[in-house]
Amino acid sequence: MNKKWFWLGIITIFFLSLSLRFWGLHRFNTLVFDEVYYANFATNYLTDTPFFDGHPPLAKYIIAFGIWFSRYFPFSKNNLVNGLSGYLLSPLQYRWLNAFTGSFIPLLVAAIAYNLSYRYSFCLLVGFFTACDGIFLVESRYALINQYVVFFGLLAQLLFLLALANEGVKFNLLLLFAGIIFGASISCKWNGLSFLLGIYLPCFLLRAAKCLIAKYQSFCIFKKLEKSYFQINNISLIEKIASINFIKLVFFLGVVPVIIYSLIWIPHLQLDTRYGFLEVHQKILQFHKGLGGNHSYIHPYCAPWYTWPLMIRPIAYYYQMASSIKDRLPVFGPPLPNGTGKVLYDVHAMGNPFLWWFGLAAILFVAFAFLWQLAFANFHKNNVAVTTSISVDMGISLFLLCNYAANLLPWAGVSRCVFIYHYMTSVVFAFLAIAWLVDRCLASYNLVLRASGVTIIFLIVAGFVFWMPIYLGLPLSPEAYKMRMWFDSWI
Repeated sequence: MNKKWFWLGIITIFFLSLSLRFWGLHRFNTLVFDEVYYANFATNYLTDTPFFDGHPPLAKYIIAFGIWFSRYFPFSKNNLVNGLSGYLLSPLQYRWLNAFTGSFIPLLVAAIAYNLSYRYSFCLLVGFFTACDGIFLVESRYALINQYVVFFGLLAQLLFLLALANEGVKFNLLLLFAGIIFGASISCKWNGLSFLLGIYLPCFLLRAAKCLIAKYQSFCIFKKLEKSYFQINNISLIEKIASINFIKLVFFLGVVPVIIYSLIWIPHLQLDTRYGFLEVHQKILQFHKGLGGNHSYIHPYCAPWYTWPLMIRPIAYYYQMASSIKDRLPVFGPPLPNGTGKVLYDVHAMGNPFLWWFGLAAILFVAFAFLWQLAFANFHKNNVAVTTSISVDMGISLFLLCNYAANLLPWAGVSRCVFIYHYMTSVVFAFLAIAWLVDRCLASYNLVLRASGVTIIFLIVAGFVFWMPIYLGLPLSPEAYKMRMWFDSWI
């Protein structure tokens, strides 16, 4: 594939994402799901109204900026307005910047793929798959904050990968920018720390491996490992990560994010002078502890972390019925009498089932293949070629597995009610895993593998089209809605 077709594909993915996010964005002239909090908090910044929120402030600053800047756009004079956020606003005014920002997430994932592999096909596949996911589409069409955690986290990881490809001043500058953006991710929600953990984890594992090799190099097994996995020639991603100066790592990806995080709090603390920096964090901890256990009687959509990869319990962000498609789109109110609801409007925060399920299978496959190669590649019999340096596939595997685990497993220790949208930070690495495997299938000379790759792409696209009405909140008949709710736990 040449550059011309590659860039045409990237532009197409971007405009697909952009159009899906902006099409019908004004639909539902109300506050959808947590817009009741975040749109209100954003307007509080514009009206200098003190308030407490259970999350850091950056994402609300951004939504507030979008509302403020929207006064220069024609839609700010739209007759379709509401005063639910404290201002008389069009829904477009508190949603447009989220939609615009969310359109870049597929491109960020694609850029990460390219910097991992330098393969155009892998890059385009994962960008397209990300554009075909439902929960990212839904989250970016409303004034919500989860997408900003992912946006900044992915951007920081991209800058980190770019730093690895450079040396000297460029390396230091890119690592500095990565630290700044990591701080921004954490300043949206604390789980942005998981993206930073996804960098520290492979660094720690590789340093531990080198220490073992240095300490026990007299043993034959470690001599083989040293020869095989830490060759100086043909430096791989793993070797680049392992060679990062520890002091630079701690400063740029430790001290800098903390400084940025602290600075971002200043405008909020100047507005709400009731709490200092330490006090507001104590209040946030108390807030989350007070949310109760992870049970349905606490919240009907509570979903333990281990149910997220299988998409067992997605969330209905908006659900209303109308008597006719010609009726005005309903706002929250009393339900219609039984038998009169003929049209159903539902916005469901759920992923593309085929993409998520194939992604989980891909992560498990990558984990198995990585461990198999690590354990046995160097100990084959003489008639099998012995690995002489770690392959780029091993580097990609380690990066994906560490980041997937870093973003998912910490939730096992969280006792409060959690929701499926918390999986957004992990699932992007499952997208990378399935795109990587599909790319390898399509490049294979084996017809079965190539057919499997094409089939997976077809199912992902078909799933996205099939469930699109509940991503975009399009009118459905009750029968069409039930056809899309494959499991009772989805409703």
